[in-house]
Formats: sequence, C-alpha cells, structure tokens
Amino acid sequence: MVVSPRPVPLDRNKTRRMNKENRLLLSGDEAIALGALHGGVALGAGYPGTPSTEILEHFSMIGGQAQWSPNEKVALEVALGAAFGGARALATMKHVGLNVAADPLFTATYTGVTGALVIVSADDPGMASSQNEQDNRRYAVAAGIPMIEPSDSQEAYDFTRAAIEISEQFHIPVLLRVTTRVCHSKTIVIPRAPVAPPAASFTRDIQGRVMIPAYARPAHVRLRQKLARIGEWNEKCGLNLEIAGDRALGVITSGISFMHVREAAPAASVLKLGMTYPLPWQRISEFVRSVDRCLVIEEGDPYLYEALRAEGLAVGQKPERFRFGELNVARVRRILANDNSPEPVKPPGKAPQLCDACAYRPVFTTLRKLDCIVAGDIGCYTLGVLEPFSAMDTCVCMGASIGVGLGLRKTLPPDQARRVVSVIGDSTFVHSGITGVVDMAYNPPPSGHVVIILDNYTTAMTGHQEHPGTGRSLNHEPARKLVLEDLCRAAGVPRVEVIEPRFGSTEFEDLLTDCLGKGDLAVIIVRRPCILIAGKLKEYERCEGERIKP
Repeated sequence: MVVSPRPVPLDRNKTRRMNKENRLLLSGDEAIALGALHGGVALGAGYPGTPSTEILEHFSMIGGQAQWSPNEKVALEVALGAAFGGARALATMKHVGLNVAADPLFTATYTGVTGALVIVSADDPGMASSQNEQDNRRYAVAAGIPMIEPSDSQEAYDFTRAAIEISEQFHIPVLLRVTTRVCHSKTIVIPRAPVAPPAASFTRDIQGRVMIPAYARPAHVRLRQKLARIGEWNEKCGLNLEIAGDRALGVITSGISFMHVREAAPAASVLKLGMTYPLPWQRISEFVRSVDRCLVIEEGDPYLYEALRAEGLAVGQKPERFRFGELNVARVRRILANDNSPEPVKPPGKAPQLCDACAYRPVFTTLRKLDCIVAGDIGCYTLGVLEPFSAMDTCVCMGASIGVGLGLRKTLPPDQARRVVSVIGDSTFVHSGITGVVDMAYNPPPSGHVVIILDNYTTAMTGHQEHPGTGRSLNHEPARKLVLEDLCRAAGVPRVEVIEPRFGSTEFEDLLTDCLGKGDLAVIIVRRPCILIAGKLKEYERCEGERIKP
C-alpha cells in the first residue's frame, strides 16, 4: 500500500517547530534530489536543461548515482532499464526534453516497470530559458502516465517519495511535473527517514516487455485498467488538499498556482490537486457543488479547465491573456476580480550577450561578413542572433541546425544555397546533431554543405555541465572521450577541419571561404575552451595528474 505523503499543513509554523533541528532550506530541485535519495533511487539519468539541471547535480553531490546521458531519450531508456531490473530510477529533463524522450515514454506506460520510475518534467512558463512555452501536463493524458505536481520544496520532497511508491505499487512510470518557480525557489523542507533501495533482480516477462503488436494490444487494455484503479485511489489519497473557506468562492488549482491563490484569496475555499492525472472526479464534483462560484486557476494551458468542462462541471477560467507567462499573486487577483485592464508593462531588461572574450565572437563576425545564411541551434551561441552580429537565421530545437541547413541547401537557388552554413555546439551536436551529419553524408546536397561545430569543452548555457565529448562524467571524473572529428570522418564526411579561433586572425575566415567555395561536404570544428571554465579545466587536469602518479 502506498503511504501518502503529508498534505500541505495549514499551520506550517507549527510543523516547523516540531522538528527545528531537522529543517533544511532547499530549492525544489534540491528537494527532488533529496527525496530521490531518501526514497531509495539507485540511478538517476538526464540531460541538463534549465530549470531541471540542478536535480541530478545535487543528487550526485549528496551521494546518489547519477549520469548525464547524450540526450533525454537515452536518459529515459537507461532509467527504464534500471526499473525493468527492479531498481528505483529517476529520469530528469526540462519540458522540451520530454519531446525528445516521448518515443520511449509512450511505450513505457504499456510495459510498466518492475521497480519504480519517476520522470521529472521541469516546465518553463514565461520561457525564462526556453524556445517555447509548452505545457507538459498534456503528455500525461496522451501517454497515459500518472502525474503529480508539487507546489513548494516540501512537497517536491514528499511528492518525489510518493511518486516512487505509486510507481512501485501500480508498476507504472510516474510523471513529476514541476515549473521554474518551484524548481528554483527555496523553502523549508523537513525530511523523513530514508529507506534502503530494494535489491535489483531481473525477472523475464516477454509478453509484458516486448511490445510487438500481439503483446501491445492487451498491454494497452491493462494500462487503461491500471489508470482507472489509480483514479479511484486518487479520490482519497493524501496528495490532494481541500481547504474549507467562504462558499461564495471556490478555487481548483495545482502546483505553484496554489501558493498564489492562498495569498490572493485567503478566505476562499480551495481544492488543491496534487495528482492531476488521472483526476479524482468524485472529489472535484463534490467541491464544485459545495461553492457558489468555482474558478480554475492554473498556469499555462487550460488543462484542468478543459477537463472539468468536458465532464460538465460549472467552472470558470482565466482570460486568454493569462495563459502566457508565469502567474503571480497580482495576476491571480486580477483573474478573481475579472479585472481586464491592461497589466503594467515590465521595464526592458539588459539583453544577454556573448562574453567579451568568447571564442564565438570571431566566428559570428565572420559569418556576418561573408553574408552566410546561418541555420542555428540551441546554446550560448544562439546569442549570435543579436547585435552586433545578427548572424543567425533559424533556431528551432536541439540539433535542427544541420537538417534545416540541408533542406535550405537542396531547395534554394544556387547563389543562395552556396551561402548556407549550419552552426551547432559540441553538447548539442552529441545530443541530436550526429544523425544530421549522417544524413548530410548519405544525402549530400548538390552544392555541398558546411557544418560548424563550436566546441567549447562544456555544456555552457545550462551551467557548464559535462557531456561525452568533454572526457569527464557528471561529477567531473575522467571518462572515455568522444572525439568529434573522428565521428564525423566515420560518418563519411570527406573534409573535417579543426581550428582554434583567434581575435585579429583571418585563419577561420580563410578556411570557411575555401570550404564554401569548393562546394564539398565539410565539418569545421572550432575548438577553444569557454573562458568561464578555463580555470576549472586546469584544476581537473591537475587532479587527474595527481591521481595517476605512481
């Protein structure tokens, strides 16, 4: 039987006084990591991406086994394999990372798990550091995966442990959906006694694990039956919280929106949903009938509102303009008061820019000088789109630069096609650019193509994490290094050049001009350490040197 986590207490100060010596001030990410460790997670895998990055970093720091995988798909598959073997596993990623991992996700709910598997989706309302604002609650319905949403660090800790227990009880992965504000805000956490991880052991289950059509059809039926049982369990579980208040106004909410609602309307009756898929329909219906006016307050898409309206429940929602960006107390007050007046305009902030000594600067200066059509990618170098360079024409998703560049090369008039260049970073290339290079060699454009890999020895944009091309693991220990130039040659690229960019030198410009002019397939690896990690690299090398001394 699942042990339900403690609901959010009405008197948090009383709860804190009960255990002052055991209080921790943690971010939501740190609380998830601690919950995973205390919940007996044996392995955590992921790919760095704001706002999820710190989960695995902290998990490793406090003693958990963690790894950066080449991308989110591989991370989920690694975690799934561990859960097939009876272990408890964690896979972490930001919201767009779940797009990459969607292929195994949709089948993992069919296969289920023997141990436990918690998948963290860290959404980014307001796009603080993302290319879109998708609401991954939609994935729960589409994939048929139970979803829970914490509203602060205490719940991030408790709900992580609950997710492990739910996954183990129902033999199904669980989606832990958090948002930027929960991930990065720090609140008090009172941890519970840790539990030991179960012994991993593999039991053969061919019909349950091998999803050929003959086995997948009954697996789908089992999944729907399982979700129905979880829905019944959700009616009385401790993840949901009902606060009695004035019956004139009732609010149904979840996640960080709960905190805003409690401050904006302290007298209102509130139903906070901790498990938001499958929903506890009986409990929701009873709450709606108990109040005179019922509103759904949620950040992002009208996910809850649409589900409740589809069930015929008389609930109201926020105006469309509040669908965009994060909610806060002021915005919730506007929603509750039907205030449609214009919101105050935020003063413009300082535009981000490449560091003054960044090795990318001479690259983008050259791309602009040569009037290249630049298919760009995700990373620090995306800032090349801004002044003074304005040297990037497309940016879609991780790894898209190569495929987009190839499409442009194959369809533009010859004079334009010859100017197309794909620009991608080292970590992004490992993540999802390799297949683009394979396609370039396999289906070469008539005018050839040039791919520029900006190798700065790190995953810089998310905080300088490692990847297979750095030769170091998540905790910066030595690891087998993926040599990018060898990989490109093995893929069939006839010309692979490695160059160090230097301010005041024309060497890169001369090389790029030559590659563009000859019309061959070429990969130029522009290699120089990120200026912000130069000192760390020397320290890593020094530690490694001391480690191998006789």
